[in-house]
Amino acid sequence: MIADVLTQSSQKMTKAVEVAKEDFSTVRTGRANPALFQKILVDYYGTPTPLDQLASLQNQDARSIIITPYDKSALKAIEQAIRDTPNLGANPTNDGNIVRVTIPELTEERRKEFVKIVKGKAEDARVVIRNLRRKTKDELEALKSEVGDDEVARAEKELESTTKSHIDAIEDASKRKEAELLEV
Repeated sequence: MIADVLTQSSQKMTKAVEVAKEDFSTVRTGRANPALFQKILVDYYGTPTPLDQLASLQNQDARSIIITPYDKSALKAIEQAIRDTPNLGANPTNDGNIVRVTIPELTEERRKEFVKIVKGKAEDARVVIRNLRRKTKDELEALKSEVGDDEVARAEKELESTTKSHIDAIEDASKRKEAELLEV
């Protein structure tokens, strides 16, 4: 019973770390990366559709990406969605077959803004993990009458160590992304 609660909590915390890492990958650095476009939703026949479901993305060079839509009628919608995306700063061009996106060089000021965004995303992920810890503690407290105080105390120690390891994983990913952003 306690093992199930702890396992479920650990799985949710691991998922929160994965989501945080995905969020970090959407913050752009000086290089073009298809992950920047993962969360862009394109209005495709009235339905918000992820860009990677409508087109293939490939790096042309370090600063540009070529987006080849599977349906040529989606070109304008893809171009507009990229243009409307905040914090990307990219200006897409459409030649009738593909959309070419050139990522501009980041200024020092923009780099610092992006570091703040990464820190905010990291804090959001830490809050999610702390909320999961609190919810799991409540579940463990509810089991106290069935399994005893000692077992619950042991489980809470294990929960704390799991929580710390997941928060450390978010911190490490955040520091790597910050270093990548500040690298010129």
